[in-house]
Amino acid sequence: MNINIYFAGSIRGGQGSKSDYQWLIQALKQFGTVLTEHIADDHLLKNEQLLTDAQIHDRDLAWLKESQLVVAEITQPSLGVGYELAQAMFLKKPVLCLFNTTKGNRPSAMIAGQPYYQLIGYQEVTSTLKLIEEYINRTFDEQT
Repeated sequence: MNINIYFAGSIRGGQGSKSDYQWLIQALKQFGTVLTEHIADDHLLKNEQLLTDAQIHDRDLAWLKESQLVVAEITQPSLGVGYELAQAMFLKKPVLCLFNTTKGNRPSAMIAGQPYYQLIGYQEVTSTLKLIEEYINRTFDEQT
């Protein structure tokens, strides 16, 4: 399988989750191209300063449109990720939301209460691989 995957995660407020982002992006590469691989880059915030907010918005929205799947790590609340998830639903992209249950956070009711999104809680990010694989297989088997 070789699909374009849009990975979303809090950038300006979520750098504490960067190791989870790095692991998830590497895991997602088994299924295709991760268009937003830069989210796990150690120099992300410095590199993003070279772009205007409008350039970041337009670039990311183009990647979102190009994707066939959206995977979001939503443990750290983010207005940007919420916007991306709404856009993904509007574009009818399959959306998988992952969140760490050990940090005491609960997903926003606006995300958890929307049946369009598939939510998966985890305690160790490494336990998500099989669940991600099952979701991808189920989602793309249904589309063929």
